[in-house]
Amino acid sequence: MKIALLGYGKMGQIIEKFALERGHEIVLKISIDNQDELTRQNLKAADVAIDFSTPDSVLNNIYTCFDANVPIVVGTTGWYGKLQEVKDECNNSNNTLLYGSNFSIGVNLFFKLNQTLAKLMNNYPAYEVQVEEIHHTQKLDAPSGTAITIAEGIVDNLDRKTEWLNEVVGTNVEIFPKADQLLIESHRIENIPGTHTVIYSSEVDEIEIKHTAHSRAGFALGAVVAAEWLENKKGFFSITDIFE
Repeated sequence: MKIALLGYGKMGQIIEKFALERGHEIVLKISIDNQDELTRQNLKAADVAIDFSTPDSVLNNIYTCFDANVPIVVGTTGWYGKLQEVKDECNNSNNTLLYGSNFSIGVNLFFKLNQTLAKLMNNYPAYEVQVEEIHHTQKLDAPSGTAITIAEGIVDNLDRKTEWLNEVVGTNVEIFPKADQLLIESHRIENIPGTHTVIYSSEVDEIEIKHTAHSRAGFALGAVVAAEWLENKKGFFSITDIFE
């Protein structure tokens, strides 16, 4: 495939490495220094775009791809408040988009495990639950998209939780969740690719499931695999569709 990389930071460069290794060609690289090159005409050279940009630029990137009728894989998070709007535009314009809070195979297996555990814990109300996420200090959004997906997996399957809320540790804003609220605790520490933990605590013991990323390579490879999966498809997809 001919691939356009929208966002050419650390993730974009690792994606490029995997794409080339798998026989693909990079025909466009958009970074903060050449935003003006993201045009309908330049995108037309690509079979698919992969976006790991920023929350500020991702919506413009998506709509530019729609205008060029180029399928797009979106790994950027921090824009999900516009998810329904983007989905509607994707379907109405007969375009193709696949998004995910995390493209790692291990994380997507973790999502499934998290949902199953939440269902089991409906029978054990003595356990309180919270989510913790740790990322590098360059991460621009909090909580992480992965943590939100984990939290939604709990809220959707654990009857005693109806919504999540976030506390960013170190900002001097302490959050006190109500009984039906699920706390996501966000930490920002140098050189941490991403660690996500779900903790169920009772007076007598604690159950913990954790995913620790050793590097960004798993995310990058998953994004290329997602781009391959999108070939000849139309519509609005989530990374979870690949794992069904």
